[in-house]
Amino acid sequence: MLIVKQFHLSEQEKRNIARLKYKTGITNWNILSRWALCLSLSEPSIPVDTEIKADSNVEMTWHVFGGDYHEVYDALVRQRCIDDGLGTDPKTVAKYFRLHLQRGISYLAAGNMIDSLIDLLNLAFSDSLNFAERDEVQ
Repeated sequence: MLIVKQFHLSEQEKRNIARLKYKTGITNWNILSRWALCLSLSEPSIPVDTEIKADSNVEMTWHVFGGDYHEVYDALVRQRCIDDGLGTDPKTVAKYFRLHLQRGISYLAAGNMIDSLIDLLNLAFSDSLNFAERDEVQ
């Protein structure tokens, strides 16, 4: 079962990813969205339960989002829901996928964290991510 069949980004997410596309040279929405999801999943806290708007024209199917590794992303989100004690019913998993995606996009777009592809790669290879500092930026 897919986490979601398809989803829309919010206008804010769309603007944030558009800026990231420009800064990094990565042209695909789904690739930057994957980075964002993984960044959020790496943070130990549960994302704040907020309303997620789907008010942009950017739409992705689950298979476009995850590509060849859609099953890996599915497993990561489901395992995170289990680890956080949220359960794995379809509504919960879909909700927390979107909350993690939203938070990850927000983190990537915060301040001057990512100004180039090198910054994005350095983030992937950093030993530890200082989420407290990042939260202060927002």
